Amino acid sequence: MDPKVAALIAAGFAMGIGSIGPAIAIGNLVGKALEGIARQPEASGQINTAMFIGVAFAEAIALYALVVAFLLIFVA
Repeated sequence: MDPKVAALIAAGFAMGIGSIGPAIAIGNLVGKALEGIARQPEASGQINTAMFIGVAFAEAIALYALVVAFLLIFVA
């Protein structure tokens, strides 16, 4: 197998596997935030702020996978 083809396949796997965790984390985060807002509507501002910070950290993991995929595609 050509090394470039192997790098492209590895980049696909890096993005596929690297985005599963953040997707699950963001789904759980938003679901729990909505439950919290439903239970305590007066705290929705604080809950939204904490949720967006958590979503940003979870999304950073997917961006790291994207960087690895780009490195595999263009450097290898």
